[in-house]
Amino acid sequence: WPKEKLSYDKPGSSRLWDWGAWYDRDAEVPDAQTAAWAAGQIRELAKSDQPFFLAVGLSLPHVPLYVPRKWFDLYPRDHVQLPAVRPDDLNDISPFALRLTYSGAAPRHRWFVEHNQWRHAVQAYLACISFVDQCVGTVLQAIDESGVAENTLIVVWSDHGFHLGEKQRWAKRSLWEESTRSPLWMAGPGIAQGATCRRPVGLIDVYPTLLECCGLPPRPELEGQSLQPLLKDPNSAWNRPVVTTFGPNNHAVRSEHWRYIRYADGSEELYDHRQDPHEWRNLAGNPQYADVIAWHARWLPKVNAELAPGSSGSGTPLYREEEVAR
Repeated sequence: WPKEKLSYDKPGSSRLWDWGAWYDRDAEVPDAQTAAWAAGQIRELAKSDQPFFLAVGLSLPHVPLYVPRKWFDLYPRDHVQLPAVRPDDLNDISPFALRLTYSGAAPRHRWFVEHNQWRHAVQAYLACISFVDQCVGTVLQAIDESGVAENTLIVVWSDHGFHLGEKQRWAKRSLWEESTRSPLWMAGPGIAQGATCRRPVGLIDVYPTLLECCGLPPRPELEGQSLQPLLKDPNSAWNRPVVTTFGPNNHAVRSEHWRYIRYADGSEELYDHRQDPHEWRNLAGNPQYADVIAWHARWLPKVNAELAPGSSGSGTPLYREEEVAR
C-alpha cells in the first residue's frame, strides 16, 4: 500500500477507504497475480482426463481501489456519470432502519460530496471493474486455449453489491437493491448462450446447480435450488423470491418486480421496481399494497440465529441522525 492515503484523508479514517492510481504495472496488482496463477493451474489440470474444480477469488473492486493509472484514464473524471440521489430519499424510512444501515464503517455520503471525492471514488470503482474484467479474461483465455471450454461449467459471481452514493449510502450493509444485488454469470454445456434471465435467484442456488450440472446427487439439506430450468430457458416460470438477511430479524424479500423489507422493530419498506428502480418511494404504508406485502411476508424466515458474541453487528449500533446527509 502507499505510505500515505491517495485520496482526501481525515483523522482516524480507515486505510481501506482509499482510491487512486497505484502500482506501476498490471502484474504488480494481487488480482492479476491470482488470475495468472489460476490460468497456470487450468493449463496443468487440462492435461489430465480427470474432472477438476477450481475456485478463483479476486478482491477488486473491494476497497482500497488501487490499479495503475491507465485504468483510470479509461474513465476521464469529468465524464464520470454519478448515481441518481434524492436529498429526501430517507424521509420515509424508519429510525431503526437508519440506525442499522448507517452505523457501518463506510464514510458518510455527505463526506464524499463536501470533500469533492464522489466523482473520484466512482472513477476508481469503474477503473477497478475494468481491471477485474481483464483478470477474468485471463482465466477464460486459459480455459479456451487448453481445449476444455466445451466441457467446462463457468460461474462468475460476487458476494454482494455496492452503494456508490445511492440512498446516501456507500459500500454494502443494507437491505436495498444496490447492496444485495450481485452479478451472476454462468456459461457451459446446455446453457442458453447470450441470454439474460430476469428471475431473482440467490447465491445459495449456485451449489445445487453445480451438483445437477455435474450429475451428482442432490443434497436435500440445502436451502438453495438448482437453476438448471433457467439455464436452459431463462423465461421459465420461477415463483420463488430471494431472501437477504442483515442481522437477526432484518430481512429483504426480492421478487421479480418487488422488494419488501421488514426490520426487527416491525418497520417495513416496499418498492415497485417496475415504477421505482431507485427505491425512492416506500409504499409499505399504503393499504393498496396489503396483498403484495402479505405474499412477500410469507417468505420471511420463521427462525433467526443469534449473532456470535463479538461478531460484527452483535452490539447496539451507534447512530446520530445528523450523520446521515438528507
